[in-house]
Amino acid sequence: YPNPFNPATNIPFELAEAGFTELEVYNMIGQRVATLISESLPAGTHQIRFDASHLPSGVYLYRLKSGNQQESKRLLLVK
Repeated sequence: YPNPFNPATNIPFELAEAGFTELEVYNMIGQRVATLISESLPAGTHQIRFDASHLPSGVYLYRLKSGNQQESKRLLLVK
């Protein structure tokens, strides 16, 4: 939120259980452009800020992995 965004956005997510969590952002050719989280987090609602001011306009995907939970969503950066 918001999506599209310029140059930063907040990515909200909810974890069903505590555990090691990774949140990474990829460009459309599959290159990882950012690792936003790589640590243990408690269960519950979380939010992380993604500053994409160093990236070109385009579509990006973020992937959240935590335990058995996996989620991917699209981000649209418009400069």
